[in-house]
Amino acid sequence: MRAETLQLAAELTRKGEPFVLAVVVRREPPSSAQVGNTAVITESGDCHGWLGGSCIHETVVHEAVAALRNASPRLISLTPDPHADRRAGVDAFPMTCYSGGTVDIYLEPVVPAPRLLVFGISPTARAVVRLGKVMGYSITVVDPDANRDDFPDADRVATKLPLEEFATRPPSQHGRLFVVVATLGQHDEDATLAALALEPAYLGVVASRKRFGQIRATLVDRGASPAALDSIVNPAGIDIGAKTPEEVALSILAEIVRVRQAAAERPASDVAATAPAQKEDERDPVCGMMVAVATARHQAEHAGRTYYFCSGGCRERFLAAPDRYVAAVAR
Repeated sequence: MRAETLQLAAELTRKGEPFVLAVVVRREPPSSAQVGNTAVITESGDCHGWLGGSCIHETVVHEAVAALRNASPRLISLTPDPHADRRAGVDAFPMTCYSGGTVDIYLEPVVPAPRLLVFGISPTARAVVRLGKVMGYSITVVDPDANRDDFPDADRVATKLPLEEFATRPPSQHGRLFVVVATLGQHDEDATLAALALEPAYLGVVASRKRFGQIRATLVDRGASPAALDSIVNPAGIDIGAKTPEEVALSILAEIVRVRQAAAERPASDVAATAPAQKEDERDPVCGMMVAVATARHQAEHAGRTYYFCSGGCRERFLAAPDRYVAAVAR
């Protein structure tokens, strides 16, 4: 692996940005790729490194972004005859390089730890931090009276919310921020309002229903939208009959796990229903490969429609006889 590839991976990790580490693990000549060739592929589809000819670029990036979205590694193969080269655990795609050959590439998504933001210095807040750290969360504690000595397990302890740090997090991290307000009577409204502004995947407020009703009424007067307030979970945590701060913390973390799992298992159709209507992939009319529209480098216009290609070679063949390939797509 080249030094600059390692340095880029380290820098993305430091920034908390997800990426995919792609490694060539097998080849059959005459492919130009070599075993051990490595690249870093970012969430936006940028590829840094070398995995073989440009003809495989679109497929590798498409599959890398999918692996990142699902936080699940995958092994792909680009081969002249995907139907004949079927192997368990390997997703096969057409090799469109003129040189031919086969390349197997392992895609390993590197996803930052989910972030847990805890407001308060109460015993419950401290218990949430202790348990959250054991579960692998990156934890920030915020409270005007917060002291590092009181939260040795936290990654960061601050006396005020570092709003910009959370507001400017990468898009993929918006679904990986979880917030617990455990101020218990001390600046509850300020903490809850600040948490709402971050649009976390989960916001739980540790308070009785009566107290939360007061918090809600105050926040309405301060301009908070009813829809945003409806997203708050109160009482925080699943009902396990918790009594002690540690038991309450357990119930809250269990609820966060349930939210995370539900998001991971959410059907793609549900995601599409809430997202702007747009087509993410188009089929290359020449070779049949699926091409990510957002990162497609090879395009052509014909009869008022845009066509996308996996490589310059496919584009040239299309331009030489567009009606032939358009007819094939229409069938």
